[in-house]
Amino acid sequence: MKVMQWIALSAALTGLPFAACAQGKPAAKDALLYFVWPQNGASIKGGFWCRFGLRNMGVTHAGDNYPNSGHHHLLVNVNEPLNPNEPIPQDKSHLHFGAGQTEARIELPPGKYTLQLVLGDAEHYPHVPPVVSQKITITVK
Repeated sequence: MKVMQWIALSAALTGLPFAACAQGKPAAKDALLYFVWPQNGASIKGGFWCRFGLRNMGVTHAGDNYPNSGHHHLLVNVNEPLNPNEPIPQDKSHLHFGAGQTEARIELPPGKYTLQLVLGDAEHYPHVPPVVSQKITITVK
């Protein structure tokens, strides 16, 4: 598969617009971002430790510009696609882990939530192609 076809396919699968996918740093073609915990469908009482998994790329601090590396962002109940022409927003729905964290204590009020991970480059832009986890659903009791 040609590089541009791969970028277009990655953009379509992640909801990121193809035209904007050139903003971030290159990602390893076999990178995999996933949740170690919680698992899809989990029912959780109160706060929980969210653990992030990443294969074939490294985790570093925001601002560190090492090849094949980035830092985690956790999207909570985000349905609209990110705009790769802009850094990943930082608000209550877009949580940044720029100190290189691979886990975080998350406190959410009771309810049903979707969670998704996005790996950001040194400047908080999604990589090319975007490195994103599958979206999972959890219930906090």
